[in-house]
Amino acid sequence: MMHTPKNNALRTNYTPFCPWAGILALLGGVALAACQWLIFVYAPVEATLGLPQKIFYLHVPLAWWGMLSFFLTFVASALYLKHGTPRWDMLAESAAEAGLLLAGLALVAGSFWARASWGVWWIWDARLTTTLIMCFTYAGYLIIRRLDMPEMRRNKVAAVVGIVAFLDVPLVYISSRLWSFIHPPSVQLDSDMRLVMWLCVGACSFFWAGLVTLRFSLAATERTLNTLTAQQLAAQSAKE
Repeated sequence: MMHTPKNNALRTNYTPFCPWAGILALLGGVALAACQWLIFVYAPVEATLGLPQKIFYLHVPLAWWGMLSFFLTFVASALYLKHGTPRWDMLAESAAEAGLLLAGLALVAGSFWARASWGVWWIWDARLTTTLIMCFTYAGYLIIRRLDMPEMRRNKVAAVVGIVAFLDVPLVYISSRLWSFIHPPSVQLDSDMRLVMWLCVGACSFFWAGLVTLRFSLAATERTLNTLTAQQLAAQSAKE
């Protein structure tokens, strides 16, 4: 009779599903739905752009939480290289996927803003260009995670890329100040507009947390299934 080694048993010690993931995502969805009333009813219409300015209330939270996701990938990647704990590797991947989604949506929202404000869908402004590079960089990071190579080596390579890729994130933030072109470094808001913006940022935080937690749970489940499958195959080989 085969006994599962203790070290393999420890590797499956991950929670396959976190109930908080669904709760956070649900709270985020409800909060974002409530924010639509704040955006289109409570917040005043901006004098210059009119209704298209209201894209701002979603564009900013998407961009901020996307960059925060990449910061989380940076931290988790560094901790993985230091400790070698799979949890940090899974967290880095989960945060990168969420960040790429949010940053991509921020670019799309920004394109609608650009069309209304500048008359074009896209322009090679410093902020837009560095953001696009950031998205391509993290897309490459996720591609590396799917390469056919030994798991430990692949994870370490991805962790290094996750750290190096973060160099572009602060550059995105300061790009409009370093190279002033057309994207404003900041936007002047009255008190009501500022309140709505921060409420939208807060609402998006629940959605972001739920998204990352849910993706982490899926990664933990996948790792558990892979480990159990490998143990089963090893046991069958030993019997033969």
